Amino acid sequence: MVRRFFVLVPLALIGAAWFWFLILPWPVLVRWRDPHTTAFMDRRVREARQRGNDLEIQHTWVDLDHIARNVQRAVVLAEDGNFYDHRGIDWAALGEELEYRGDDDFSWFDTDDLRALRDALEYYVRNRHEIRGRSTITQQLAKNLYFSSDRSVLRKVEELIVARRLELFVPKNRILELYLNIAEWGPGIFGVEAAARHYYGRSAANLNLDQAVTLAVTLPHPLTSNPSTRPGRMASRKATVLRLMRR
Repeated sequence: MVRRFFVLVPLALIGAAWFWFLILPWPVLVRWRDPHTTAFMDRRVREARQRGNDLEIQHTWVDLDHIARNVQRAVVLAEDGNFYDHRGIDWAALGEELEYRGDDDFSWFDTDDLRALRDALEYYVRNRHEIRGRSTITQQLAKNLYFSSDRSVLRKVEELIVARRLELFVPKNRILELYLNIAEWGPGIFGVEAAARHYYGRSAANLNLDQAVTLAVTLPHPLTSNPSTRPGRMASRKATVLRLMRR
């Protein structure tokens, strides 16, 4: 009986882990189908209702060709400078954020690497409310499409898995197009076209350099600092991105 217990319990745990892995979203259809609502939009609507308010979602889909090139460049520089070089996860940036001390060439068979990984996870648990995230554009897309802003370790692992699946099934430019069309740019404002029309009264195709960079640096905290709310808080970051754009 005891022997059977020690055999069945690990098998059950492995089976549960595989089931959890398999039921996570497989973002295949978004390669061709434009999502007109997301988990993040639904969450914002629910939050507003809980406060007794109705939130009107402003969202208009546009193809990447109808988004100014300056907007695309500014968002990549501001949010994920290595976007076209990584495969969904910027391991170097993530390791720096979590103070990972292992080798760059990680191995599951190296006890020092495993110890460093354990320490990094413990650091995340202790400091998760202060950690900025260093999330790639692909990770942010996965979060916005399917998850929430929860900072638990499990939710972060789910985000990483789906980000890798996005990179497997969806080309880079399509990932950027998806992100620009569903990212949050203010209260109820989702997608760069809605943001351009709300803040500047023009389409995303006609934004100038200054407007493009302003929208790009709005992304980290769109509810507390945007072109209409405390724009001065973005001044330093905006100046940095402008310098990079002008090189």
